[in-house]
Amino acid sequence: MNKRSKRMKVISLFSGCGGMDLGFEGDFDVLEASVNLSVNKSWKIKKTGDGRARLGKTRFHIVFANDIKPEAKAAWVNYFGKKGVNPDNYYLDSIVNLVKREKEEGTFKFPAECDVVIGGFPCQDFSIAGKRLGFASDKGHNGKRIGQEEPTVENRGQLYIWMREVIGITQPKVFVAENVKGLTNLRDVKEVIERDFASVCNGGYLVIPAKVINAANYGVPQGRERVIFFGFKKSSLNERALMELQKEHLSEEYSPYPLKTHYLPEEKPENGRKRFVTVREALSGLDEPEKSTDISQQKYSKAKYMGRHCQGQQEVVLDGIGPTIRSEHHGNIEFRRLTREHGGRYGEELDEGLRERRLSVRECARIQTFPDDYEFVIPAQKGNKSVSGSEAYKIIGNAVPPLLGYHIAKRLEDNWELYFGEGERESADRKGSCFGGI
Repeated sequence: MNKRSKRMKVISLFSGCGGMDLGFEGDFDVLEASVNLSVNKSWKIKKTGDGRARLGKTRFHIVFANDIKPEAKAAWVNYFGKKGVNPDNYYLDSIVNLVKREKEEGTFKFPAECDVVIGGFPCQDFSIAGKRLGFASDKGHNGKRIGQEEPTVENRGQLYIWMREVIGITQPKVFVAENVKGLTNLRDVKEVIERDFASVCNGGYLVIPAKVINAANYGVPQGRERVIFFGFKKSSLNERALMELQKEHLSEEYSPYPLKTHYLPEEKPENGRKRFVTVREALSGLDEPEKSTDISQQKYSKAKYMGRHCQGQQEVVLDGIGPTIRSEHHGNIEFRRLTREHGGRYGEELDEGLRERRLSVRECARIQTFPDDYEFVIPAQKGNKSVSGSEAYKIIGNAVPPLLGYHIAKRLEDNWELYFGEGERESADRKGSCFGGI
């Protein structure tokens, strides 16, 4: 296998049900409307009919995943186990415990010689939808409330520190961290995290200033803004890349951020971008729950309409961009349609006898760009945990849209030789682990 075709090993942290993992693996179906080959010229797709296309595989391969939620692991194993990813690679344990087991006990080892570390460290404490406790989170690394003790680095709001520790142990060429937009306007949190990531291996990583991107600009039928951190191992970069990536204003050529492929309603159609993808397009071809054979389409929240002053009481705008799918409002997920009495606008559907109901699990998955062969509502089997409709909403809402993950992965893949080719500044042998000194 030549250097350009060699598969690159990816360690996934805070993996959830694997939205980012699926993006880095590739080989899944999306809407044709979500793909813009005039911008992403390197992409290879195969049209599968009914307005959908299969994205090509990437050079990346997930060799490790972890989360503390059994339902997330159950969904991940059920899907990725059928895709050639070893289900034993998913560890149902806190990243804090795993790091301690490697550093202090010697009873665990992270995979050696990884190329990329990815992770969406917990966002609830930075989200505008939550309490915004930030670093002072009242939850521990295992998700349980910790009482009135002073905040520590094992709090949920500081788990990025433990992602930093894994980076120090495994020393990837690049890492990608993801979180909610709200992190960027919560005091100086963004700058603190950037500095902490850059301190790995005694300043051995070049951290690009974090940037907020909207998934809707990348063909995802959802307004979902996320902040992305990129870090590059300095000794792995070639001289030109090291110089270019330290510039205050990155050139388009060297920027690790994917190029926008779609314009939003308030934006102009420039640079070859396509129109945003709508909810109507995302949900096309789905039967109503009572007629569907897909158990994830059959399941939807039965929470009644509670008035517009409450969260999640809106009806989706079919010809607009979808709402952000959030795990916190899984019971009060937005409505697919409302009655006229409640302000519903889809009279033709109501006249056909279609009932008021909330978005189904499958519809939320479609808005998040998960393929239909990803099962979310799973009965108990072979000792694995079952996944209920309520739990499925949560893990879908926590996920990175796979299509957004694919954009990030393909941008790194396209730029890999630009960053690391010809003149890597360290030997090919793996260096010893360097810890962050928690």
